Amino acid sequence: MRIKIALAVVPLLSIICSIQAQSVLDAPCPKTGNINNNVAIKSHIKRRTPMPYPQVREADIMWEKWVWRTIDMREKMNHGFYYPFEPSNNRANLLTVIKCGIANGLVTPYSSIDDEFLVPMTKEEALGIGYRTDTIQVPDLYDPDILRDTVIASTLNPKDVLEYRLKEIWFFDRQRSVMEVRIIGICPVRIVVDPATGEIKGKQEMYWIYFPQLRDAMVNYKAFNRFNNTDILSYDDIFMKRMFSSYVYKESNPFDRKITDYSTGMDAMIESQRVKTDIMDFEHDLWDW
Repeated sequence: MRIKIALAVVPLLSIICSIQAQSVLDAPCPKTGNINNNVAIKSHIKRRTPMPYPQVREADIMWEKWVWRTIDMREKMNHGFYYPFEPSNNRANLLTVIKCGIANGLVTPYSSIDDEFLVPMTKEEALGIGYRTDTIQVPDLYDPDILRDTVIASTLNPKDVLEYRLKEIWFFDRQRSVMEVRIIGICPVRIVVDPATGEIKGKQEMYWIYFPQLRDAMVNYKAFNRFNNTDILSYDDIFMKRMFSSYVYKESNPFDRKITDYSTGMDAMIESQRVKTDIMDFEHDLWDW
């Protein structure tokens, strides 16, 4: 009798494992109901398109500089990107927005071996990052003295994504006489934790996303506005208005090295601030008063 039960349990476990593996590809996209959850009916356009960039001719770019930044989720100004961990009140964190864009085919992830967007990843590869299976022993249902191996599947914990890295270009357009910045790519970075000991082993760049492509997904997700809840801002608005805190970890240089490769501690912070100041000073020095 036990042999028949064991034979029946094996296909059941395989079905459960396949369902758990399929759940990795199902991003928890926020859903809207039919009940009005506001004082008034929101009459905003439900389906938005991002504001196009101003057209810039190559001949009008008289100066440009490549800059790489880190957005730290532990800073108070960036908490709107980090929370909520589960979609609620028609809001989702930035990681969920990116994963929904990948799951729906709106965004193409690229391998993090470099930031040149050369090696595209499949949907399964990108959404499977952080997915792991652990085998534990549990007592048998009919005989507690017998321990049986059980496979437990777990997906990426959104709490582990504590950083986002930006690749951007600062340039001066002499046709319009303005200094502007264009974000080229964004990369979520997760903390790798040893499941056995809980020790932090390091950081992992998950994948790079071409930012202009991601704008089509971000513009339709509401972001938290800490100043006024009735003034709806999308994630695209947050990035376009530069409503986040970040620090520079790399600038274009002949050695292609990061700031941490030649500075540490307070010196690295000072060097990061120097890059920001140089860009601002360059713009100010273009004008005579």
